[in-house]
Amino acid sequence: MFFAIRLMAELAEDEEEEIENIPRLRYLTINPLNALSEAAFKKHFRLNKACFLSLLEEITPFVRVRRRCRLELKTKLLVTLLFYAQGSYQTILGSNFFCGMSQSSVCRSIEEITNALSNREIRFRRIRFPRNMQELSQRRARFSEATRIPGGIGVIDCTHVAIVSPKEDEHVFVNRKNDHSMNVQLICDENMWIMNANPKFPGSSHDSYIWSQSDISGILERAHRENGGNFFLLGDSGYPLRPWLLTPLRNPLSEQEERFNNKFKRVRSIIERCNGLLKNRFRCLLKHRVLHYEPKKAVSIIMACCVLHNICLENNIEEPEQDEEFLNADQGIINDRNYRVTGRNPTVQDDLIAGRQLRQSIIENNF
Repeated sequence: MFFAIRLMAELAEDEEEEIENIPRLRYLTINPLNALSEAAFKKHFRLNKACFLSLLEEITPFVRVRRRCRLELKTKLLVTLLFYAQGSYQTILGSNFFCGMSQSSVCRSIEEITNALSNREIRFRRIRFPRNMQELSQRRARFSEATRIPGGIGVIDCTHVAIVSPKEDEHVFVNRKNDHSMNVQLICDENMWIMNANPKFPGSSHDSYIWSQSDISGILERAHRENGGNFFLLGDSGYPLRPWLLTPLRNPLSEQEERFNNKFKRVRSIIERCNGLLKNRFRCLLKHRVLHYEPKKAVSIIMACCVLHNICLENNIEEPEQDEEFLNADQGIINDRNYRVTGRNPTVQDDLIAGRQLRQSIIENNF
């Protein structure tokens, strides 16, 4: 009986696309804001109730509502958060007692809310890299105090998010594990707050190449060349050593260098924990869930999850339990450490030498 009612509802909704004023069958739903405890609400939707209502108000001006759509914006946000959190198929989400809608409505809701969350204004409000020398100096002071690595401002790495095989340029999305993915560059601070997210590159792109095309690379390089600023990120050995991007020593030769490498490894693990936290909260990003969207839409979903990640941190929302599913999941980290960036450009060589000198100075003066 349930499936018969569900089929009738979906047929009615499909016909509504062409014929106006056709009454739609309604699902019996429960308002989770009233029915669920605070803990249960966070388990399903990843936000607490106050944060949910605040976010609902924030995104309202950015949601483009379809002309004949009768769904409340609240319901659309609920089903989208449920999808981000669980990565479940849309038909299963639609039959959820808290959302109650057809698969086609779920699809449109996810698209509308995702577009709002990844809107430029909201994105820049929630994901923010220092924008001037004063902000860079403040960021450096906080990071250095927390990590005891003077000059550092954050940590960087990439993580892969699985997608279905795209219809166009399929081969460029195949990563080194022969899966289709987006390679997502993340930069975070000492508290795992994402300062920059770049999910636009296909899975075949190397981490170092994404960095070379990044706006942040240009910002830090200009700070070094024009202002003599000592501001750098910490990355693994897959990145090119520069005065604005430090990497660990490949072959430490002294106790000082060993201590530096050990400290470097502990601090750099922050970005790995950030990636794990992001994917534990929003399991649609886990490899085995696979985003069933074209790359452009997958980029928006990834960015929306990064926005929500920061919102959770800002509101001190605790991490969901790391259950067996998450602990056994592929976190999307691909080791690119054997990659070498080569070149005869004198400037490149000068930058490499300057990076080595800076790293050695930090070792000698602090370790």
